[in-house]
Amino acid sequence: MSFARQTAAKEPTMPKLIMGMMRLFDYPELASPTALARWINERLDQGLDTFDHADIYGDGRCELLFGAALQADPALKKRVRVITKASIILPSHDSSPWRIKHYRGTGFHLRKGIDDALGRLKMEQIDTFLIHRPDPLADTEDMAHALEEAVSAGKIKRIGVSNFLPEQWRWLQANTTLPLLFQQSELSLLATEALFDGTHEAQLRDGLRWLAWSPLAAGRLLEGGIGRALADAQAVTGMSPTALAIAWIGRIPGAPIPVLGSMRPERIQEALSVEGEQLPRELWFSLLEAARGHEVA
Repeated sequence: MSFARQTAAKEPTMPKLIMGMMRLFDYPELASPTALARWINERLDQGLDTFDHADIYGDGRCELLFGAALQADPALKKRVRVITKASIILPSHDSSPWRIKHYRGTGFHLRKGIDDALGRLKMEQIDTFLIHRPDPLADTEDMAHALEEAVSAGKIKRIGVSNFLPEQWRWLQANTTLPLLFQQSELSLLATEALFDGTHEAQLRDGLRWLAWSPLAAGRLLEGGIGRALADAQAVTGMSPTALAIAWIGRIPGAPIPVLGSMRPERIQEALSVEGEQLPRELWFSLLEAARGHEVA
């Protein structure tokens, strides 16, 4: 059995969408634990149980508020799955004279990142922990040992990477017996490089499920040529630009899972409306051409 098949066999069943928590504080109506708990319950009713965090989102405040919501409605804790990430140090947390944003790929930092996240989230176990960015100065064996300890201790269930290139995740995989199950990186009609440089095929070969951040390109899909193309496609298909953008990702082999940054119920519903839809190949390429501004070779 290939490594890809082995890891795929261990991958949990995933929802059609993952709820991204990075912009939580852009929604003041969700700024209280009870309001956020109500919003989480609404997502669970839609079959969405996975929520994506990182230690730098809101400088830790997003995880803190999410943890407070779980305390406000204790029944939620057994129903939600949390992804979180660490390895980026913001200037405000750099105690050196240089006060610079940098990466810290050390076992000590990952251990601390996991423990701090558990404390903020008020959880006993994190479903999936990702190394947020590859560190060119990383002690990979040391990081791998820290992750193995955390899994053995029951602090995390699964591991993966974020924004890694193939040889970067393969070097980590070579240093640990744990399977890497996920790679989180940017994917949208305006971020297609990984589909043409071999990265996507490497993910498929190595059994990493693609968690696609910024699937709606932060609203830029409504601008310029791609905006006009999506409007034309809407006139033909009846699908909104949001639905078309999500369906475009869903047509890609391996079924990348969008990590949706919008927390508006109507936008979430639009994204969910594409379940069972498959864009025609010709429409997929038409939208790609409009987004890139040139036809394929």
